[in-house]
Amino acid sequence: MILRFPSREFDEVVAAVCHGSPTEAEMRALNELLRGNPAARDEYLLRVELHSRLASDPDLFSSPIEEAALSACVPGQILSNRNQVPFPASKSRATGKRLVQVLALAACVILTVAGIRSWWFPPTASRTGTTSKAVAVLTRAVEARWANGTGPLRVGSALEPGWLRLESGMAQVVFYSGARLVLEGPAELKLISANEAVCPVGRLLAEVSPPARGFRVRTDQMNVVDLGTAFGIDATAARTEVHVFKGKVEFRPGTAGRQGLKEGQAAAVAGNAAPSYMVASTAAFTPLFEFQQRSLASEASRYDQWRLASALRNQDPSLLVHLDFENLSDSDWSLRNAAEGNKSVSDLTIVGCQRAEGRWREKLALEFQSVNDRVRLAVPGQFDSLTLSAWVCVKGLDRQINSLFMCDGFEPGTVHWLIRRDGVLGLTVMNARFGKHQIVASPPVITLDKFGMWLHLAVVLDGQAQRVSHYVNGVQVSTQALRLKPPFQISAAELGNWNAADFSNNDPALIRNFSGAMDEFCLFRRALDAAEIRTLYSEGKPHADP
Repeated sequence: MILRFPSREFDEVVAAVCHGSPTEAEMRALNELLRGNPAARDEYLLRVELHSRLASDPDLFSSPIEEAALSACVPGQILSNRNQVPFPASKSRATGKRLVQVLALAACVILTVAGIRSWWFPPTASRTGTTSKAVAVLTRAVEARWANGTGPLRVGSALEPGWLRLESGMAQVVFYSGARLVLEGPAELKLISANEAVCPVGRLLAEVSPPARGFRVRTDQMNVVDLGTAFGIDATAARTEVHVFKGKVEFRPGTAGRQGLKEGQAAAVAGNAAPSYMVASTAAFTPLFEFQQRSLASEASRYDQWRLASALRNQDPSLLVHLDFENLSDSDWSLRNAAEGNKSVSDLTIVGCQRAEGRWREKLALEFQSVNDRVRLAVPGQFDSLTLSAWVCVKGLDRQINSLFMCDGFEPGTVHWLIRRDGVLGLTVMNARFGKHQIVASPPVITLDKFGMWLHLAVVLDGQAQRVSHYVNGVQVSTQALRLKPPFQISAAELGNWNAADFSNNDPALIRNFSGAMDEFCLFRRALDAAEIRTLYSEGKPHADP
């Protein structure tokens, strides 16, 4: 027997459990479902709890053994074993009644714990991103300027069906079918599907891999169908040329029948006139053929600009920690603090982590993959304000809480910077004395379409103005009043993970490792203003604004 949720069969089996009359097959099927389906498990516990509250037995919770068990329960232990649902071996009425008591008690305990912890772990919101409708991705750009209403577009952006209007520069779009188009502005391209596009105006170069065979590009004068090719199109409102550089294409001018072009051939159609034929010319498409080289040169120049800005920033006396992740090696597990204006923080220690490509091909990053990966550091002193900044590439939000930067345990005055599973950015601030804390959360901003892209995240803890502000890519996404007074401190802390000092390790909520890469981190002992955050982003973004 296989149960599904939601379903009528699920309702009937839960009702049978509540009344002590399930069959062994039903018990096994329910157990299997509850182990792997959190939504079904939550609904099951709710129904058992409601049933227990309606039960007529006044001594339902009066068992001394059960009361002792309840008083001895540890919240972390209860939650860590939530996948294990007890079921009876006997179908007798007495056993069924006892089952209801046990399950109802467990439900009450879990719901009580959930109430206490709900402010830490709010329900996961459904997250949608453009990847659900996207048909292509913007993979490269060189001095690209997009028309109003098109952007802003960033390299790595998932592209939904619709118009792309490139005023100047060049851009590369890779369709999910495997076809790759390089556009030269001014150009207009309408994405129809993963296998079709419309280009009424502009010049493009298409390279179509075998899996994308049949890829189509339409203009005002013709419909071009790929048959395993590399071809170029130069389109205006009055005339379209198609040049075949490899393989062959079929094209249909207006309402005429299909015609074929082979490698080295070209055709032009103006209005309703018959096609004219010529030799394919690479000269008109030279910039597009050189796109890859221009793109690499542009990235190298951008990388050099960032290094210069980074060297100047290292002189800022308020900069406590600057990790540029330069000169990483597999054998060296120390990480140099590049901040020159402040020597209070020594080099950091890498635990685990893999070396990966950063924002530019020449730059390295650290990739956090497992529960062991982290970077350890210690920052002495107390501070009235703090600013944390990081360039990250999120690969997944695997945990309820995903650590960016966290101080050990919950020591007084410390901070925890994190991304919640629902894409919310959060900063937990502990009071300078035990017993109080404040969680400052943004709206859900790390959506699915941002996975795999380099993002600049920052949070400003302003103790003087009593404000906490979150930023994504230089834009403030939330600001809230701070109720706690300074001083704040860091002491022992970790990047990309958390040392749950003095806490039981059997609670999965305490596992908070980050899944992704980081290739720059800054910690300031002051509150940067909005303009300074924008500067951090603009100087570090992989592709400069036109």
